[in-house]
Amino acid sequence: MSPSPAPTIQRSTDPGTAGHSEAEFPPLLRQIKGQGLLERRRGWYAAGMTVNALALAAVAAGMLVTGDTWWTLLLAVPLALFSTRTAFYGHDAGHAQIARTRRRNRLLGLVHGNLLLGMSSAWWNDKHNRHHANPNHLDKDPDVGVGVMVWAEHQAEKRVGFGRWLTRHQARLFFPLLLLEGIALKVASVRMVLSAAGWERQGRARTAEALLLAAHFLGYAALLLTAMSPGKAVVFALIHQALFGLHLGSVFAPNHKGMEMPDPDERWGHLRRQVLTSRNVRGGPVTDWLMGGLNYQIEHHLFPSMPRPHLRLARPLVRHYCREIGVSYAETGLLDSYRQALGHMHRVGAPLRAAKRR
Repeated sequence: MSPSPAPTIQRSTDPGTAGHSEAEFPPLLRQIKGQGLLERRRGWYAAGMTVNALALAAVAAGMLVTGDTWWTLLLAVPLALFSTRTAFYGHDAGHAQIARTRRRNRLLGLVHGNLLLGMSSAWWNDKHNRHHANPNHLDKDPDVGVGVMVWAEHQAEKRVGFGRWLTRHQARLFFPLLLLEGIALKVASVRMVLSAAGWERQGRARTAEALLLAAHFLGYAALLLTAMSPGKAVVFALIHQALFGLHLGSVFAPNHKGMEMPDPDERWGHLRRQVLTSRNVRGGPVTDWLMGGLNYQIEHHLFPSMPRPHLRLARPLVRHYCREIGVSYAETGLLDSYRQALGHMHRVGAPLRAAKRR
């Protein structure tokens, strides 16, 4: 059964939304600063990262205690869960949410990204910062560039061969393909670190990244092979990476898919550029924990350096301000956010499905 279509907009063509100056954002910024919501929460992060590290250590100890049995594979589930928590801390460090200095945030990113996950923090930060600068911009946002999936009809029309088949069915294949995301992130990280580009200017930084990635992969392999036989170790790794990719991808999926995609000629101010292209997901403490605070996507995009626990506090201020100035503020439940995202992907592939039937 095809995903239900959702009433979303792919590209904005309303001249009334174009050309707005940056004057809309400063009043909101003053409110946020006045409430102290941009101040660091080092104690909150220290406690959270400590608990997460202890949880990872407990899972590793459980693997060693359980030993060479198929029951050990069950521990891949909590390991994937806390690996995703680790990615959230690496993400927050990349946005300078945790520490006051760039050096300390970079160190936290290296530990949580390269060492604990085998994912290059430099590669992720570069890609993610370009996304934040121009969300949903087809020419500038790497997250909506042509890849396994495509996000606009003109991208779909250029697909050939197997890519064309993927696009026709991309809504159905989206979540199954997320099972490969954990491995894909590691492959992209290793390729970036091993590439010649950047070594001359960032030799020491690249060396640190490479050494920490190597330490991760060696430590990961040593843990698995110490706890279980090679065959079970491979199965454990596949389950762990598949669940990690599925969880992480499911967190990022609802945030922008099916939201406004600005035309290249449009000049939105910071507030409209971030709010109109983002979607919040309603929920309580469990949703906040599972999504790492990224369910407050609008607030996160407006204030990338805002500490995670302050995003929910900023939400009513941002929502009220957007209502006052007449800017649409998108918020929905988790399941409906997936329905909208999948509906958008389904519509993008519609012309290819129609062409195949002719």
